[in-house]
Amino acid sequence: MPALMIQGCGSNVGKSLLVAGLCRAARARGLSVAPFKPQNMSNNAAVTADGGEIGRAQALQALAAGLEPVVDMNPVLLKPETDVGSQVIVQGRRVGTMKARDYWGMKPSLMSPVLDSFNRLRARYDLVIVEGAGSPAEVNLRAGDIANMGFARAAGVPVVLAGDIDRGGVIAQIVGTQAVIDPEDAAMVAGFVINKFRGDPRLFDKGYDYIAAKTGWPGFGVLPFFAQASRLPAEDALDVHEKAVGGPGGVKIGCLALSRIANFDDLDPLAAEPGVSIRMIGPGAAIPGDLDLVIVPGSKSTRGDLAFLRAQGWDIDLVAHQRRGGAVLGICGGYQMLGRSIADPEGIEGPAGDSAGLGLLDVTTVMSDDKRLTRVTAEHAASGARFDGYEIHIGRTEGPDCARPFARLDGAPEGAVSADGRVMGSYVHGMFADDGFRAAFLAGLGGAGVATGYRAGVEATLDQLAAHMEAHLDVPGLLALAR
Repeated sequence: MPALMIQGCGSNVGKSLLVAGLCRAARARGLSVAPFKPQNMSNNAAVTADGGEIGRAQALQALAAGLEPVVDMNPVLLKPETDVGSQVIVQGRRVGTMKARDYWGMKPSLMSPVLDSFNRLRARYDLVIVEGAGSPAEVNLRAGDIANMGFARAAGVPVVLAGDIDRGGVIAQIVGTQAVIDPEDAAMVAGFVINKFRGDPRLFDKGYDYIAAKTGWPGFGVLPFFAQASRLPAEDALDVHEKAVGGPGGVKIGCLALSRIANFDDLDPLAAEPGVSIRMIGPGAAIPGDLDLVIVPGSKSTRGDLAFLRAQGWDIDLVAHQRRGGAVLGICGGYQMLGRSIADPEGIEGPAGDSAGLGLLDVTTVMSDDKRLTRVTAEHAASGARFDGYEIHIGRTEGPDCARPFARLDGAPEGAVSADGRVMGSYVHGMFADDGFRAAFLAGLGGAGVATGYRAGVEATLDQLAAHMEAHLDVPGLLALAR
């Protein structure tokens, strides 16, 4: 079956949204289409219908294609835990934590499961649209590559190269990529697109023609900046400061920008609310004194980020915030940090050892090699509102405050709440995407309800993205490249 691959001249150039838009455009043409990314690196993950985990971007692309996400859509996922090591997920399952040098040695063996996953999708759907990772110009990583040209050549998939004009130097991005990659890799490139243009695209006509003449690659259009992208779940941690923003709101929320923040798209439905303002609190900044709620988000390195949190002085700020009557919500790793201690006797997330927690909840956590990956339906204990979400964590948390659960899963208690009700912890991600729960939770903070239908808004934005691409790119020509 046909396939097409979108590669980029760098990270965060818009590959994920281009693939999502093409998936929605192909679906509108009556094609069954599936997204695929051979290797992803992200701490923003989604739990799949078949009980594994993949990158959040592939889950969004599956939604664009009208599909439930499955592990074959992202067979290799790297989740950074330190500057030199990552958790390695293969076809949805954790195989261990490796330093970059060790993964380098393992990487050639991963082409087989990558191709197995790709071929299963290709046999099932009319079209597969593939997303590359980083840039093929990273020639120092070409040996054993499974993410860009190594995959494209092994699978025989034509490539379209995307350049990001918003960051400047797009001519050099595309022409320079051709100059440094192997000629046989360059032969896989069937064309280019220019992404994130601001202003009058005709002003770039000479640059566009220069790229085409210099490379011999045909252009498939200049795509203006898609401002509505902020309404879609983001995957790259580079986006977190841009995503969680808002004007003056009735409910003021702060979120700690941890160094290994994970699943930060939990914030997106809150950021979309006109009656809510969210501030990302970065390193070196104090927690403001006027917040109604502070969120301690998920982390891929819980004990490491707990040390990071203390280094910013946020532990002191959180105590002061609670004393002023403010609320605190810890999600997943953030929930673990709020307890009295975190023990990692086997060194699952880093060096083995114990760490004293923040002590805002009377619970303790012990890490184990048993990773919980499941979708759940829960009932909020305080309001009775029901919501869907997912769990993706290691560790078991117990203690007296668990007798006051945050929620109930099939009648069983989940999470914990402090005796004064102002500190809450839960392992469930995605809770705020439910409009009814979000309204009930915000009402408990003094909010006036919700004004957005979050999931419907995401679907509408994907339709707008596809229409935006149809208006400015040669979408029929791009889809015709697939072979």
